Amino acid sequence: MDMMANLPVAVIGAGPVGLAAAAHLVERGIRPLILERGESVGAALLDWGHVRVFSPWQYNIDAAARALLGHSGWTAPDMRGLPTGGEIVRDYLAPLAALPGIADNLKLGAEVTAITRQGHDKVANDGRKDAPFVIGYRDTCGEHRVLARAVIDASGTWSRPNPIGVDGLPVPGEGAACGRIAYGIPDVVGKARDSYADKRVLIIGGGHSAINVALALMELQDAAPSTEIFWALRHASVDRLLGGGLNDQLPERGALGLAAKQAMADGRLNMLAAFAVNRIEMESEGLAVDASLAGKPFSLAVDRIVVTTGFRPDLSFLGEIRIALDPAVEAPPALAPLIDPNFHSCGTVPAHGIRDLAHPEPGFTIVGSKSYGRAPTFLMATGYEQVRSVVADIAGDHVAAREVRLVLPETGVCSADVVTGSDSEGCCGGPAPANVDACCIEDADAKAKGASGCGCATGRPSVGAKATEAVRADA
Repeated sequence: MDMMANLPVAVIGAGPVGLAAAAHLVERGIRPLILERGESVGAALLDWGHVRVFSPWQYNIDAAARALLGHSGWTAPDMRGLPTGGEIVRDYLAPLAALPGIADNLKLGAEVTAITRQGHDKVANDGRKDAPFVIGYRDTCGEHRVLARAVIDASGTWSRPNPIGVDGLPVPGEGAACGRIAYGIPDVVGKARDSYADKRVLIIGGGHSAINVALALMELQDAAPSTEIFWALRHASVDRLLGGGLNDQLPERGALGLAAKQAMADGRLNMLAAFAVNRIEMESEGLAVDASLAGKPFSLAVDRIVVTTGFRPDLSFLGEIRIALDPAVEAPPALAPLIDPNFHSCGTVPAHGIRDLAHPEPGFTIVGSKSYGRAPTFLMATGYEQVRSVVADIAGDHVAAREVRLVLPETGVCSADVVTGSDSEGCCGGPAPANVDACCIEDADAKAKGASGCGCATGRPSVGAKATEAVRADA
């Protein structure tokens, strides 16, 4: 057991949630070992670094990470600002990764290939829970193995986009046409502009990523008027797509839906619903899409396709450890009913921590967007609360691990108690970051520097509409 206590906790992934896990480990005096497959922290965020997120900084900075950064003299961004993916990396993740305790335990370009228990395959029972984890990874120097006392998988889902087919499979011709198909959120007004300007573009998907792509293409359309935009939805209704509008507690998220709705009314977006692709064929000048529209045969000629149909977890390196996943959502069985997109569309998520994230393999947890499997409703603040609970459990602080507090914004579809005027702006620079015991930004800054606070004592304000605060204590 002494050997186990001296081993690090392996954290897979150096994105926002992975580095938050590392910060919580450092805060509790536990050495992390962070393995990131990319050549930079936040590598996945840099893929969509041009996109401005709809949640302000206050929801994008973890409490433990903020405290560590505060001791280093870090200058926090305006908590009310809406950062891009690139700004999150530059202004938050990169400074966090440079801190002592994190920088010297971070391996970039390290792709995890397998996880097992030392001396135990998946079937072996005797002494299993006392055996350290073995993590296999590869980098430019070759194959390596390291030991760890616990594993936190925060590797995300960005590298595994869903294909075009409504049955979960690539449609015939999708692979051959990959040079003209983009997955995710391409920079259509920036570095990828030449591929989309004055082209016929088909967007497939019905979430906020699709809205971002559509609005960016409309911006491109202003400068390149021959650009045509076709937006295909798998379902017939756009109500879920448009979200809470003015009732959304994250105003920028609501604005996305409202802007998309106006674009439809103006005829700038050619909406196709319900739409399903059957086949794609390469042509000399573009792509021929054979599909069905509202159940009837439909064909469309386009130059480019942008696929925003969500993501799925990479489970390939977890074959030798014991995990339990919901057969549909591919999330832990206790969490899956809370996030299943077949039943949940309002964006509210009950508080959850180690109890809902636990797997049959003691010491192993999946956190962040990967913990949600195929469900698309993940918010960064959710991941921060997850790792706070998970790390507390690893540290043996089981009371803290099971006392979960989660404050998340609602879409307004479920709640429409809009707050306007100064109440929505908050005091002393605006509301405090999520999961911080402070009444406002200045209070949080003061406490991060070791002071007692700013002294305003006005209580924590809401943002835009009523907040959802769920508390569960399972001591």
